[in-house]
Amino acid sequence: MKKLLYPTLALSLFTTSAFVTITATNDYTFKEDFTIAFKSKDPSGEFKKAKGTIKFDENDLDNAKFDLTIDVSSINTGNSMQNKKAQTSEWFEASKFPTIKFVSSKVEKTGENISITGKLTMKGITKEKKITATVSKTGADLTFSGKFTVNRIDYGVGHKSDAVPDIMNISYSIPVTSK
Repeated sequence: MKKLLYPTLALSLFTTSAFVTITATNDYTFKEDFTIAFKSKDPSGEFKKAKGTIKFDENDLDNAKFDLTIDVSSINTGNSMQNKKAQTSEWFEASKFPTIKFVSSKVEKTGENISITGKLTMKGITKEKKITATVSKTGADLTFSGKFTVNRIDYGVGHKSDAVPDIMNISYSIPVTSK
């Protein structure tokens, strides 16, 4: 009887300790008051439509996941002619590539911030991108915010020109609420 009791007890303790160390990652969705803006000498503007899901627990970054989609047709530069031109094949080619997509592959703590590495896809071209984010908490809701740059030429968005810089400065503030 003792021969069965000790292995059963050991298995029970191991199983219990495994459950204690597993942390549930929280699921979040975008709130409507997000901003995803781009700034350069010209043009500057923002995307008005985006959606996504985020799995995040600051104590379990190995299981964090960001899956974000931006609607290209929602671009707003404040100039309707520029907005229409952005939809053409020269720029975003919205009829063929209606979204910009970012899916994370790794999330790590970097000082007070987090670093999110993932695949950024624009105009059918996917490249690895690292984005730094500040995370702030209000009740059960979170806001991810930060800045990064994107070389639009790397993604086939437009062509080299003196009028439009290659490097676009992106700023974002994405408030999310728990599902």
